[in-house]
Amino acid sequence: MPQGSSHRVAVIVDEGSNPFELGVATELFGLRRPELDRPWYECTLCAAEPVVRMHRGLFTMSGVATLEAVEAADTVIVPNRPDPEVTPAPAVLQAIRRAAERGARLVSFCTGTFALAAAGVLDGRRATTHWRWAELFAARYPAVRLEPDVLYVDDGDVLTAAGSAAALDLGLHLIRRDHGAEIANAVSRRLVFAAHRDGGQQQFIERPVAAVPDASLGPVLAWAQRRLDQPMAVADLAERAAVSPATLHRRFQVELGTTPLEWLTSERVALACRLIERGELRLDRVAAASGLGTAANLRAQMRRRTGLTPTAYRGKFGLTAPTGGEPGQRTNGER
Repeated sequence: MPQGSSHRVAVIVDEGSNPFELGVATELFGLRRPELDRPWYECTLCAAEPVVRMHRGLFTMSGVATLEAVEAADTVIVPNRPDPEVTPAPAVLQAIRRAAERGARLVSFCTGTFALAAAGVLDGRRATTHWRWAELFAARYPAVRLEPDVLYVDDGDVLTAAGSAAALDLGLHLIRRDHGAEIANAVSRRLVFAAHRDGGQQQFIERPVAAVPDASLGPVLAWAQRRLDQPMAVADLAERAAVSPATLHRRFQVELGTTPLEWLTSERVALACRLIERGELRLDRVAAASGLGTAANLRAQMRRRTGLTPTAYRGKFGLTAPTGGEPGQRTNGER
């Protein structure tokens, strides 16, 4: 987001929309955040009708803007609904199509993916939706590349979240994309919500509950996060949890949907990103402080997980742009 300007977000509300997802959108993009000391989003609620009845008639909304607000928006959040069999109003679908044609960023929460697909803007694109409706979605929209096991999908200018709570994950991801990890972390702390949840929605799919559930991984995760700069292997995590490495792997898959090594590396990359954002220019220092070891490994892991080299990440999110060579860093284009 350019400095000194606000990013315009239009949230479309349609008949039968869920209040929770609407609340997520207004909480993340509609509230003023003066403590961040930077231009924030300009958020507008809009609808095809002047009065909109929400899910199950819990309440009605009035006084919202017309769909003309979509025409001026940089990001458009489309409506979701408890019953994905019900297609949004034709005016809503047309507004979504026009937004796509002019290059606006499109976002859906939960079953909002059905609205994007019904508007015809998802064909050939990657997307996700709630696991409960994945089979129906795949049958109805076979041209969409559905990824049913993830919390959200970022396909560039089209982003989709899997479920209601995953709207928070995707919303924080958008803030991270626009403002960097440090700002996203500040917002997540205000929400008392994890800045990043590992794994996918497979961890939430209904399945039989074990007679004796495993203990939470919380204590060992907190222990590891305090020691990311120190040598640490999966065996160390298993020893701390007082289980075998095989049992630890199983618990990670069940609770987080990932492996211990992937989780540990992701945490270290997140720490490296925060250090870069705070102005650390020396890649060898960043690599050591985050536990990634070498500048070469730092580059490889950041490119894999953020799509950016350390230099590119600093140029986008850092406090200080690079002015010359750095220890252990290429200056004529990183690879």
